[in-house]
Amino acid sequence: MNAIIAATVLGIIMMYAGFMAKEKKALLSVATLALVVLLGVNVWELFQAKEGNTISLFNFQLTITRFSLWFNTLMTAATLLYVLLMGNDILKVGKYTGEYFALFFFILTGTYLLSSFNNLLIMFIGIEIISIPQYILAGADKKNLKSSEASLKYFLMGSFSTGILLMGITLIYGATGDFNISKFSFLQMEHLNPMVLSGVLFLIVAFAFKVSAAPMHFWTPDVYDGSPTPFTAFMATIGKAAAFIGFIRLFHTSFASISDAWMTVLAIVTAATLFIGNITAVFQQSVKRMLAYSSIAQAGFMLFSVVSVSALAWQGLLVYAVAYTVATLGMFAVLLKLKDYTFDGFNGLAKKEPVLAFTATIFTFSLAGIPLTAGFMAKFYMLQAAVRQGNLMWLVIFSLIMAAVSAYYYFRVVIAMYFKTGEPQLHAEVSSTDKFLLVLTAALVILLGVAPQLLLPSGI
Repeated sequence: MNAIIAATVLGIIMMYAGFMAKEKKALLSVATLALVVLLGVNVWELFQAKEGNTISLFNFQLTITRFSLWFNTLMTAATLLYVLLMGNDILKVGKYTGEYFALFFFILTGTYLLSSFNNLLIMFIGIEIISIPQYILAGADKKNLKSSEASLKYFLMGSFSTGILLMGITLIYGATGDFNISKFSFLQMEHLNPMVLSGVLFLIVAFAFKVSAAPMHFWTPDVYDGSPTPFTAFMATIGKAAAFIGFIRLFHTSFASISDAWMTVLAIVTAATLFIGNITAVFQQSVKRMLAYSSIAQAGFMLFSVVSVSALAWQGLLVYAVAYTVATLGMFAVLLKLKDYTFDGFNGLAKKEPVLAFTATIFTFSLAGIPLTAGFMAKFYMLQAAVRQGNLMWLVIFSLIMAAVSAYYYFRVVIAMYFKTGEPQLHAEVSSTDKFLLVLTAALVILLGVAPQLLLPSGI
């Protein structure tokens, strides 16, 4: 609860700082300090929570566990890493820098709500708190028509999915007479009310949009490609992980006992997401757009956590969210150093900037799921959860084939950097601080690949 209040207050402080600060650099320092404070609040709450205890607030509308507190802490740390890696690039986007940082804090507020909600209305509020700031961030570059187009598409499609989400909530409430996700009356029924099944289907569609799962993925490439690159990195990682924690919390808490009714549908959605994301990424010529399509494919793997109803699935989501976030943030940080976002723009990068090339290789290896990287262990946890589910072996085999396909387009970046000649154009000279942060991020990817248990402390 303290973290929710702190994130909101710090967001408001950043708004006022935007009015008062004369230099953008000062805003970056304030935002970094504020994130350190927020991380400290999360860590303090985590240590205050006793193992196995659950804290209920506002008449059981919020249920805070050690898992939710740990997830909040990791996402806050990921946001701090994001600001450290791309803070200077954020300063170059538009002129409302203070407001951009404020929106990050508001998105974290929504993330905290989604990790702890026990009421469908709180879930709805959390999703909207996450979504609306992202509509604004997508259109932050007013001088770029593609940015305005991305914002409009995201807003229209997001509004449409919100309507579907509300329809699903309405049907569930109509069938049960309750918004509390742990006390739905259909959990004790022998025969399910058709309204319940319809409500669950609507919720699957709505969440599929939020996490860019097929066939509700069509907005993703254009929005991610048109949005300012620093904000694309945030939307594709922390924003997506927040939506997934809400997805798994709702379906595993409320609908686990009726999983036979929705598991097949969600398994087909997972397979379609893996197929469409990977196959379309193969044909992209822009690395940024390739990363947009690959984020769809990564969402397919993250959907395993929802389909596999078990404690291991929760752990898998935690590992995958962090592994994917760290590697993707690092890859976007490298991309931001280049003027040309096409694969040709990476030609010869190993000779000109060996540190950039080396760290980019680590990040692409992790995204592809190569052993000794965090991405490999993340995929391992997801597939292990699916295997233990027992009836998803066809999906596991299919996902392994799609993972092999993904290696092709990720390795195209490595081949361009090390085996092709060219003179990549940089926006500016890469500072020693930039190199240090990239190496630190790459080291974190390797560390989590060797010791993923660091993300799963006792009681989580």
